Amino acid sequence: MNILWDFDGTLFDTYPAYTEIFMDVLNHKYSAEEVSLQLKISFSHAISHFNLTEKQIKETNRRGALLKPEKLLPFDGVERVLQAVEKNVIMTHKPRTALLPILHHYEWDHYFVDIVSCDDGFPRIPDPTAYIHLNERNRVDLIIGDREIDILPGKSLGIKTCLFQNDTPGADYYLRHYKDFFHLIL
Repeated sequence: MNILWDFDGTLFDTYPAYTEIFMDVLNHKYSAEEVSLQLKISFSHAISHFNLTEKQIKETNRRGALLKPEKLLPFDGVERVLQAVEKNVIMTHKPRTALLPILHHYEWDHYFVDIVSCDDGFPRIPDPTAYIHLNERNRVDLIIGDREIDILPGKSLGIKTCLFQNDTPGADYYLRHYKDFFHLIL
């Protein structure tokens, strides 16, 4: 099996760190639950929802770039899934300069045979172009993401999809914990 993975919120639990940054930039005017909920839709959605100024956006990006890998924890059990499948690829809008140090810190570099990041010039999802590229190179069997927007390109290409910690209708599979992966999907 070959899996195309989303990064933030799927492989790594990045929402707590980004929620903390947003809350600080917004002077704690909103609860952690409200900020996290908006971030889980998308980063750009949260920026729009909270009406961040250009100065606040720059500060959010600056703080995000300074996050240490140890603040971005992998989800329990995901490494076992990475080890068990034939090929793992990543599609993310995170820049490689932010992504690669995290993979290196956790010694996960070797699990991924292909990565598409925002640096590669593909249109943002839900446009399927990056997924088409990764599928042509790696014959993707399953797409795993934590948001509906992560699976929409896969649905349009006829690839099986899985939502992680998200019950939005439309996915082929739903996972709450990676320990259930082997019972549910394989």
